[in-house]
Amino acid sequence: MNALSSSDWPVQIFKGAPDAEVLGSVRALAAAAEEADGNPPLSEQTWVNLRASDPDQLLVLAAYANEEKSDPARATALAGVAVVNFPAHGEDAGVLELVVHPEYRNQGVGTGLAAELQEHAELPALRAWSHGDHEGAAKLAGRFGFTPVRELWRMRLTHAQQLPDVRLPEGVSIRAFVPGRDEQDWLAANAAAFAHHPEQGGQTLADLEARMAEPWFDPEGFLLAVDDHDGALLGFHWTKIHPGTGSHPAIGEVYVVGVTPKAQGTGLGKALTVAGIKHLHAKGQQAIMLYVDGDNAPAVALYRKLGFTRWDTDVMYAPAAASGGRNEG
Repeated sequence: MNALSSSDWPVQIFKGAPDAEVLGSVRALAAAAEEADGNPPLSEQTWVNLRASDPDQLLVLAAYANEEKSDPARATALAGVAVVNFPAHGEDAGVLELVVHPEYRNQGVGTGLAAELQEHAELPALRAWSHGDHEGAAKLAGRFGFTPVRELWRMRLTHAQQLPDVRLPEGVSIRAFVPGRDEQDWLAANAAAFAHHPEQGGQTLADLEARMAEPWFDPEGFLLAVDDHDGALLGFHWTKIHPGTGSHPAIGEVYVVGVTPKAQGTGLGKALTVAGIKHLHAKGQQAIMLYVDGDNAPAVALYRKLGFTRWDTDVMYAPAAASGGRNEG
């Protein structure tokens, strides 16, 4: 941990997870931003890393409000935070997320954090997410030479409707995930299903166990499609229920759907998707969301047929020189 820098918005720097007090302040800041914006400002992977302690995986810059600008020790409130998740799972760039408390926006906090970040990380080696693609984020990205390279849509099903009666392929059945038994089989199936998507396909046992330790984890909502003959895992639909926060009610999520190469083209993906939605409906979740890359036309078409509509967009930015001025999708 570094001491507070001397500036209008003093910045404290942590290599690895910050201490419990700072982490509590980050949670409060993120909650205030989500209540104001309707979007969680930090990703799930960021929260997983913030609870870890690997200094090679995480860099945190915390900017504080200070009544006495000349006395950094008088810092009283967390005004903004920038978190860099360094490359993992075969990715080629670190990922930045930056959020400013609603009370301190348009006062230079974000610019100060980004400028300070240049002293501690190579900006050309970073990608940055804007959850909700806010105007302020777009302006800040442009100021530092970042351009959009990827759109991740959030789609939402807002009411229960008649879902299609989709049959499983012959000889396949669905059961719930069994903790302590299915971890390795799921990791192998996930790696095969997402061989060309290192962010998801590179999940490790530690990554899986971190999510299983989350309060939202429910093995009944982790649906596995298995071969009736030999029990081989052919696909899965991991659902999630986000608890309500502030004025925002709870909402279900199509968290991740995967089908192994052996079972692709059999209709299993659609059957698993529908089965997961029905499970969430049975749990009382009428509103259901999911994430999908905006240029994944087949997936978008499937979700639209099931009643999902585009709700919001997360945008990834990269330095213009690194992106080559094109959408990498």
